[in-house]
Amino acid sequence: MRSNLPATPLQEVRIPCGAAWLHGDLALPGEFIGVVLFAHGSGSGRHSARNRQVARRLQESGVATLLFDLLTAQEDEVDVRTREHRFDIAKLTRRMEDAAAWAVLQPALKGMPLGFFGASTGSAAALIAAAQLGNRVSAVVSRGGRPDLAGPAVLAAVTAPTLLIVGGDDPEVARLNTQALEQLQCPKRLAVVPGAGHMFEEPGALEAVGDLAAAWFSRHLLRTEHLA
Repeated sequence: MRSNLPATPLQEVRIPCGAAWLHGDLALPGEFIGVVLFAHGSGSGRHSARNRQVARRLQESGVATLLFDLLTAQEDEVDVRTREHRFDIAKLTRRMEDAAAWAVLQPALKGMPLGFFGASTGSAAALIAAAQLGNRVSAVVSRGGRPDLAGPAVLAAVTAPTLLIVGGDDPEVARLNTQALEQLQCPKRLAVVPGAGHMFEEPGALEAVGDLAAAWFSRHLLRTEHLA
């Protein structure tokens, strides 16, 4: 089902996650085919310039986006000093699942296909959450991610079509993603952005990520829409 809601400005939202509240930014294009939740990488949050650029590209392609902080302000302060939360994949996964549960209850998003976009360690959280949520997640995209942190059994359980994007000049992450690709049993693809490093800071690299993600989500969210 395609939404016919008018264009809506960026909305700041609060998402309940257990005893915590997470802050997020929800963007609803005038018409959209689904919503994508962003799982940020190590030491990052909803203000990540890279993920915001990708989110804008998704919005242009008719996909709503929810960027939110996986950590509370207090947890983030601790993490800056100790780095103890950014690799707590179990906690990040619970937060992804709670955010997904919140999103599908919002009136503007009810019945909409759901996708996950993960970066760095956030990719593992996105994939674990996708495995646990099963057919409630329609597509996953990982940018420079660590899908290996999800583990072989979880990767094999993912059913959502999954796109792994790596930089051509990021050989270690590319190796880890190649191994993860072999463990995935869902529709899958590994896309290499030539000349890009881990942060995709090179000219045109992040634009390529945005185009790849927009094409993947447009294809698979629409497929879910047509099957609904």
